[in-house]
Amino acid sequence: MQLVVARIGRAHGIKGEVTVEVRTDEPELRLGPGAVLATEPAATGPLTIETGRVHSGRLLLRFEGVRDRTAAEALRNTLLIAEVDPAELPEDPEEFYDHQLMDLDVVLADGTEIGRITEITHLPSQDLFIVERPDGSEVMIPFVEEIVAEIDLEEQRAVITPPPGLIDESEAVVASTRGEDGAEGSAGEAADSADTSTAGDGKRGDA
Repeated sequence: MQLVVARIGRAHGIKGEVTVEVRTDEPELRLGPGAVLATEPAATGPLTIETGRVHSGRLLLRFEGVRDRTAAEALRNTLLIAEVDPAELPEDPEEFYDHQLMDLDVVLADGTEIGRITEITHLPSQDLFIVERPDGSEVMIPFVEEIVAEIDLEEQRAVITPPPGLIDESEAVVASTRGEDGAEGSAGEAADSADTSTAGDGKRGDA
């Protein structure tokens, strides 16, 4: 199985190094020296990693045969693709690869169907499930412990406990109105709190 593990960014310096946007939780395994990666577009590769280092929080790679800034800049926006055994699992049992999570049914704790995971977006602070609902609409579910209570690969489902307003916007309106009367705060405030307090605590889902 082929999975995208990084995207090449701009050239760095004059000796062929490039910045990369890492899309894997295991860069030391997927993006280490000697790794041979397919590319998209395919004509650009395969590329063999010669060296790698971290500079100012960014991973820098140099590929065999790429020796100057011009050659490095020509690789910009190229996707790096690794061959991964579909049966391979992350070392951490709380982590999952994207391909394990795709198409999982998303349900509430009481079994109410929400939809199906059709895409996973990786943001700097957390990951998001893009969930397609039965009516064709989409909802974004932050992949954090406070919201995603369980991932059951055997049952092919993700159990969520969303704050008011995350799934049904009408709940947020009601909660906000109550908040104006001095009762509980708005669902939007609850959602904001969940997002900020769990930044970086999500179970990652890359390759």
